[in-house]
Amino acid sequence: MTSSTVTSSQSPRPPRPNLAFRRLRGQRSPAEFAAAVRRAAREIGERVSCDARYIGRVEAGEIRCPNYAYERVFLHMFPGRTLTDLGFAPRSSVRGRAARTTEDHAPPPRTMSPVRTPSETRGARRPYEKPDPYRPQEPQDPHDPQDPYHPHEDHEESDVLRRAFMTRGGVTMAVVSLGPLGFVHDASAADRPTRRTGASEAGALEEAVRRIRLLDDRHGADGLYRRAAAPLRAAYALLDAGATRQTTADRLHSGAGELAISVGWLAHDSGRFDDARSHYSEALATARMTGDPALEAHAFCNMAFLARDAGRPREAVRAAQAAGRAAAGLGSDRLMSLLALREAGGWAGLADRTGCERALARAQALFERGCSDADPEWMSFYGEAELEGLEAQCWSTLGDWPRAARHARRATRLQDPHFTRNTALYTAELADDLARGGRPDEAAAAGMRVLGLLDQVQSSRIQAMLAGTARVLLPHRRASGVSEFLERHASAPRT
Repeated sequence: MTSSTVTSSQSPRPPRPNLAFRRLRGQRSPAEFAAAVRRAAREIGERVSCDARYIGRVEAGEIRCPNYAYERVFLHMFPGRTLTDLGFAPRSSVRGRAARTTEDHAPPPRTMSPVRTPSETRGARRPYEKPDPYRPQEPQDPHDPQDPYHPHEDHEESDVLRRAFMTRGGVTMAVVSLGPLGFVHDASAADRPTRRTGASEAGALEEAVRRIRLLDDRHGADGLYRRAAAPLRAAYALLDAGATRQTTADRLHSGAGELAISVGWLAHDSGRFDDARSHYSEALATARMTGDPALEAHAFCNMAFLARDAGRPREAVRAAQAAGRAAAGLGSDRLMSLLALREAGGWAGLADRTGCERALARAQALFERGCSDADPEWMSFYGEAELEGLEAQCWSTLGDWPRAARHARRATRLQDPHFTRNTALYTAELADDLARGGRPDEAAAAGMRVLGLLDQVQSSRIQAMLAGTARVLLPHRRASGVSEFLERHASAPRT
């Protein structure tokens, strides 16, 4: 075992912030910049698990020199610059790395790395669809040495909140316009001196979260995701400006975290899984930095759902259980019921029928205890219809099509017409379960009802489900209504 170059009498040098890298990020949020890094990686055939937390660690100086994969990506993003120009230390000077010979200084060539498509992610697929064994899967983030599903103190997460607005006038930058989604534009704001944030800004942030959720309920995520980035940037500008009172600061942190989750959900539902993961991680960092168990439970709840959809069922179970630990003291049986359903989805993906049934029974028992004042505002979607719909997805994943269809049919009957997107979602689930259960005529009829809603709803998730149903129905063209459904589906516009 080699000895360290630092003697016992020396104290470790505190990290020096990487200001050069911070300047290169500009006005983009850490999550947006992380998405740009992932896109650049795909352009050159690399695969990096970059998220807002990694960007925060780089800017804080905790990552003094990136690994070779990140080095290739950064040099591709900023041609003509060296690692030193980007604010990194020379590789040979980083403690714990031996000096390399001249031929070792060049990054090793990338081999056998398939070039990714220009799309942002691989896109949505049915939960636990078997992945191609010859396609490289997303690796575990090598920059996250701690288990995120267990509570721990992590001061580096505060770096996630160091936004591009720190040097650009705080609140004045927070009054960006996004029409019906959020904050109202004030053309004179740039001419006013910076002031600390008050209750009115906190209220505007909370209202932005409500509006985004309402629009998603009615129209789906695809048309909203890009537009929702502006209020998220504005939210962190408010945080950087500071608040007049601690109660206002708490509201701002909670609102910014909830907004990050809402934007993450829009990315999730529109098939941008990498972006969704980054936004959810940002919300989780905010929750842990401020000691907000309600926000932490919400972030883990959505991370469990994302893991399920991305084909990582064991991660889904662990995230749901972590959410349960965070929510244990909140006093909301309905929240604990939803988290049990998230866990059930993970067990179903692991083909653990017993584990799934136990979690479903727990979800039902908790749901039957009814609502309470402790139920979070964001859970307005969770009623009996959602309970039935999520249970349908579990049975579908386990391959019990008749049982899945029964629950999906109940969900469609119970759904409030106000939630147009969920009506389309449950009906698409019903169509798929009927098709796979050998009832093509009923599946086609349900599929036609979904197609009739697509002029109001834009959701990649629903479109992917319909596409899967259409493939299953192809051999049954002669069944009643199937040919008509296939023709109409083929001619429907894609978002």
